[in-house]
Amino acid sequence: MSTRRNILKGAAAIGALGAFAAGYAEPAQKLVKGKWSGTVPRKNVTGNAPAPEYTVAANGDIELNPDQAVSYAMCIGCTTMCGVRVRVDKKANKVLRVSGNPYNPLSTTEFLPYETPVKDSLVAMAHAGANDGQLRRSTACGRGNAVLEQLDNPRRVLKPLKRVGPRGSGKWETISFEQLVEEVVEGGDLFGEGQVAGLREIRDLETPIRADAPEMGPRANGVVMLSSVNDGRDNMNLRWLKQGYGSTNYARHGSYCGGSYRSGSGAMFGDVKGMPHAKPDFEEAEFIIFIGTAPGNAGNPFKRIGALVAEARSGGKLDCVLVDPVLNHAQSGPAGDRSRWLPIIPGTDGALAMAMIRWMFENDRINAGYLAQPSKEAADAAGEANWTNATHLVITDEGHPRMGKLLRASDMGLEFEGDAYSDADAYMVASDTGPMPVGSSEAPLFFDGTVDGKDGPIAVKTSLTLLREEAMGRSLEDYSSACGIPVASITDLADKFTSHGRKAAVNSHGGMMSGSGFYNAFALMMLNTLIGNLNWKGGTLMLGGWYPDTNGPAYDLSKVKGAVKPKGLPLGRNVPYEKTSEFKAKKAAGKPFPADGPWYPNAPGLATEWFSSMVNGYPYNIEALILRNANPVYGIAGIEHLVPKLKDPKVVPLFVSIDPFINESSALADYIVPDTVMYESWGFVKPWNGVPTKVTTARWPVVEPKVEKTADGVPIDVDMFLIATAKRMGLPGFGDEAIPDKDGTMHPLNRPEDFYLRGAVNVATVGGSSVADANDEDLEVTGVSRIRAQLEDVLKPDEWRKAAAIYAKGGRYENKDLSYKGDKGSHPFKQPMQVYNEGVGSARNAMTGKRSPGVPTWREAEFADGRRVADLYPASEWPVKVISFKSPLQNSYSVGAKSLLRITSSNPVNVGRDLAQALGIETGDRVRLTTPGGSLESVAVVREGVAGHTVAIEHGFGHRGFGGSDITIDEHTLPSDPRLAAGVLQNDLGLMDPTRDKPGVWVDPISGAAVRQALPAKLERLS
Repeated sequence: MSTRRNILKGAAAIGALGAFAAGYAEPAQKLVKGKWSGTVPRKNVTGNAPAPEYTVAANGDIELNPDQAVSYAMCIGCTTMCGVRVRVDKKANKVLRVSGNPYNPLSTTEFLPYETPVKDSLVAMAHAGANDGQLRRSTACGRGNAVLEQLDNPRRVLKPLKRVGPRGSGKWETISFEQLVEEVVEGGDLFGEGQVAGLREIRDLETPIRADAPEMGPRANGVVMLSSVNDGRDNMNLRWLKQGYGSTNYARHGSYCGGSYRSGSGAMFGDVKGMPHAKPDFEEAEFIIFIGTAPGNAGNPFKRIGALVAEARSGGKLDCVLVDPVLNHAQSGPAGDRSRWLPIIPGTDGALAMAMIRWMFENDRINAGYLAQPSKEAADAAGEANWTNATHLVITDEGHPRMGKLLRASDMGLEFEGDAYSDADAYMVASDTGPMPVGSSEAPLFFDGTVDGKDGPIAVKTSLTLLREEAMGRSLEDYSSACGIPVASITDLADKFTSHGRKAAVNSHGGMMSGSGFYNAFALMMLNTLIGNLNWKGGTLMLGGWYPDTNGPAYDLSKVKGAVKPKGLPLGRNVPYEKTSEFKAKKAAGKPFPADGPWYPNAPGLATEWFSSMVNGYPYNIEALILRNANPVYGIAGIEHLVPKLKDPKVVPLFVSIDPFINESSALADYIVPDTVMYESWGFVKPWNGVPTKVTTARWPVVEPKVEKTADGVPIDVDMFLIATAKRMGLPGFGDEAIPDKDGTMHPLNRPEDFYLRGAVNVATVGGSSVADANDEDLEVTGVSRIRAQLEDVLKPDEWRKAAAIYAKGGRYENKDLSYKGDKGSHPFKQPMQVYNEGVGSARNAMTGKRSPGVPTWREAEFADGRRVADLYPASEWPVKVISFKSPLQNSYSVGAKSLLRITSSNPVNVGRDLAQALGIETGDRVRLTTPGGSLESVAVVREGVAGHTVAIEHGFGHRGFGGSDITIDEHTLPSDPRLAAGVLQNDLGLMDPTRDKPGVWVDPISGAAVRQALPAKLERLS
């Protein structure tokens, strides 16, 4: 059990007034500066503000400040990655301020038509024109305004570092880039601890990584790379690791961020690996249920959602309900009765959803006309915007070899051209004359019986029959007891949700990270399908798409001559256990279950499971771990228990972290490669979701990067590190003959701009149309003139101005008036909704051998072997549920922005009044919070808006890294800053799964996502 003591100090922990006084002391001091305070401001400028970047005359003429540039780029203050305009002091190479990009829909609701000239975009935001002062208003959020401080953070890693002494000792030495590349690639006795294999030696594409299990793939799979989020540079990572190096092991941070929600949504959308999802049409919806997310507070893209919801609510168009264990600012007074809060027991969202589904079946409030369409042809004929497999027959016969699969023509012995179980093998639906292939007309929604298959009778049911049975398996009273919401409130919510036709929606996000998270999310998203709102105006919409940079009409950045095709099973065990030699051997011995550890066939790459795999050597040992701006030691609940083993070079022989800062994870590395931050780096991204039009946001170095440069003058970052190591090893896809153009001519990849500038040409020319060339004025206004020489050097004469146009406007954006085609979204999702997911319903739990439902269900939190968490940790001993929540200001990596710490300096433990009264706790009391996994001590804040028996902790504090501990570099010690270490980390309370013989953190049994919500706990007052 781990214990951390990180107690809030001072008046800020005791009362709101004290917190305000302490937090705003410095801003208040700045406010009083002026002639009357002894400081004389500059002429014609308010206070001590810098000179304006431009001025607009009454007639609309614009005068630029020659000392500044207004560059359109991208913020990475969170994973929304909004488009911003960056105010740059050219001479000082300094970012002065950040605000919104008026072309970008993530930064303004009325975004400018893309053809608007750059100069006119500045006029549009300058309160010019009658009644237009706020129309084009484009903002950055509070965090986005503050995180620019990270560029000048004195704790940035600017040179390559090599550890001195044991891992995690906090001692480093600077080394040259050349030494870094040589040692990482060639290996050797790098630390006086014995021989370490370098990347060159590990890249063995022939020798099995496990001699007794060839399905695991070659030794090269022993190099694994974990990235945080796709900030626009993932394509380079994947090019290096998969196409060049030949390892299959690449994952992102999703399994410890919002993985359960995305997996549950992916099950309904029919893609549990890609995990697509939709968002409500916030501008046109009439009723939205926010559950496990708070508009404007969390949930990607939180700023856009917050703005749209605020506008819709204040205008009386939108009615919404927030269902959450903790109330943030999503429910507000000005909205009146158009927003309500329903407190819910943490982790029980699925019980509420299934109760609503039961009520909808009982009261005939499902969209039967939509659900009855079994194919695209049928849906088109009926005027529907999508279709489902609600009518498709599912094999429910336990003795059938395809139990849990959808019935196909081949199961019935019908003739067809093509392979069995391919697209040619039709799904079957019921009819008066027996099962028949799906056709162009509606089919029966309900069927439960036996059909004559080619090998005998087969028990089958329709998908919707299975869902109805699952929903009816518990009473409304049972569901109510589970989730803590009265039956009357549940039925009222269901009634309102189904009273708006298709103009209602359910929205969710990270609040699903509980031990029941997958099925909770699956059930909630199924509510949208049952009313048929997908692809409809006012319902739910997919992201409108983007203008891809990788494979365009000019260059194919995804193609690698001589590329390696990775082989083998992944480290995260997110494939069927039945594919392994272990299963075959145990089956031959008569007992195939349990496996030595859990497997997750319906999950994407699982960083959560990577670390248990590393420390246990199951399914195989690794030889090198590369982190790319990832901080799993901070982000994964319960991982603290595994950290001592990660420090052991025998477990992870080579550990490289590519990061701008020394965080909790990079502190354990052997080498730290510096990286550029935000406005210093390249990249292209699309929104996570929530925008119905095409969007590609571009990032480029609007200021000169502060990191050290290579001998050739290239800033050292993740891209340059990968390029340099690839060239040293001779990997395909790098060097002088790397990138093919449309004519097959090869071009070099020797520095990052070789890749990203060609990507910009693709963005500018993809989609059958081309953007207009940027002129010299565009370049000068936006500061793109700073990279003009690179544009001209890398690109062809007829290309570079098109690429410059992309950077001048910060990307490429489809105009808002193309959001809809009539009553439907312009960019519909074109695959059927899965009322029954056969991948989920046919898979067996590797530990129990049992199947899980292929339809949504309410399932209490479980451990890997199927035992209920409540049976091992009963409420009588652990009566409290702990949850985390996010603020719109802080996140896991923004703590270095000290202006944010002046606003919110720590994270006390939030306790509801009833629980506090029962335990004798008052605001300001020291308390201890304990789970079976750990304990922490903090200060309590007693408040309204916290569900009963719930404790809520804001995420983003409790750092050991990011300046939270001493760091010594070249024998110079930079002491820790108590402000950066303030508060507590809720993940320290995370549980290890007690049912696993091989140690692993508690994860959702289907999605493999970390469990940080609804942790069983006890709370006590200390003083």
